[in-house]
Amino acid sequence: MPVITLFSGSYCNEKPVLQEIGALTGYRLISDREIIADASRLSNIPENRIERVFSDKKSVFNRLTRERERSFAYLRMALANVLSEDKLLISGFAGQLIPRNINHVLRVGLIADMHSRIAVAAAEHHIAHAEALKIIHREDETFAEWIYLLFGTKDPWNASLYDISFPTDKTSPDEIAATIEKSITTSVIRLAGRSKTAVDDFNIAAQVEIALVKKGHTVGIDVRAGTVTLTINKHVLMLNRLEEELKEIAVREPGVISVETRVGPGYYQTDVYRRQDFDAPSKILLVDDEKKYVQTLSKRLMMRELESAVVYDGESALELAREDEPDVMILDLRMPGIDGIEVLRRVKKTHPAIEVIVLTSQGSEADKKTCMELGAFAFLSKSVDIEELSKTIEAANEKIRQRRARQVSGQTES
Repeated sequence: MPVITLFSGSYCNEKPVLQEIGALTGYRLISDREIIADASRLSNIPENRIERVFSDKKSVFNRLTRERERSFAYLRMALANVLSEDKLLISGFAGQLIPRNINHVLRVGLIADMHSRIAVAAAEHHIAHAEALKIIHREDETFAEWIYLLFGTKDPWNASLYDISFPTDKTSPDEIAATIEKSITTSVIRLAGRSKTAVDDFNIAAQVEIALVKKGHTVGIDVRAGTVTLTINKHVLMLNRLEEELKEIAVREPGVISVETRVGPGYYQTDVYRRQDFDAPSKILLVDDEKKYVQTLSKRLMMRELESAVVYDGESALELAREDEPDVMILDLRMPGIDGIEVLRRVKKTHPAIEVIVLTSQGSEADKKTCMELGAFAFLSKSVDIEELSKTIEAANEKIRQRRARQVSGQTES
């Protein structure tokens, strides 16, 4: 049976349209929320961080963790899993990830005249039209970035992206649903053998991508009838060794018949391919208002393969903890505004898994006692040797690894 994907502009009557289509066709509605939840379950990446993929918001740690790339991989896997079902109505951003060679998909776009959208937004939020226009522009920018990322065009309503588009300010939900019901009965979008093979290939590609991401590799993946082609788009000093490693990982996945590798245009650029080491303490946040000191510290840690992000005040540290949740926070005690003790108190209350190392030049024994009672991992002087600090970070990371291992095995931490 065909699959319907629906991508709608904001304030374009999407909900009534979905209800009418579902009622008329009996198709099961799948939203971005369901796909994100499945991807989160598969990956253990929090849902709010996977959702960033759609908004083009990168974590400050992405260069270290490749979380964006991993989120993409697991979203594709979640989508591949649901495509094994029939009679699906997939609404939102995720549907755009379905490859174009899966041709039993009816791709539907919804948009409306801007004046109509402004009126709907203003009425819904009880705001002035000017404010409604700002909201719509911000959301349209998000849609445009997503479409550009996938297809290279910044027009989310480009006719080439859809089999059929509807102006919702001129077409009623029941008219739209009736047209779609008629369209899905045509032979053009029935699940033929070629489209079924494309679905299988999408599933294989998702499995291969997950397997590679787990080993720290990010490469282009294309699958045709079980033959996998991996594209290396960054320069690597030992190409043959990398190719053999990639092949060895990919060929183990179910459904893979053979694996080929090639270099893409990016291979000849100056950027160097780097396999991500997920055993390293990958998300270290330095918090200190002494900019020169903390920047120097970041560089010294980098020389020891301990890369970090930097913020210069307590408020920024708390905001970043909410958005990105570092693994290890190295925290100055004396800062203007929200000081280190207050940051520590709030972090351990809301994000107890973050290991906090207090690093200060002005701390007293009383401060040390307070910090340790609040849950700090360590309390060190800024005069500490860089090797000792590195070992402390590695010890904190080991504690994190052990805790996560227990969680995976279903044990509870005492």
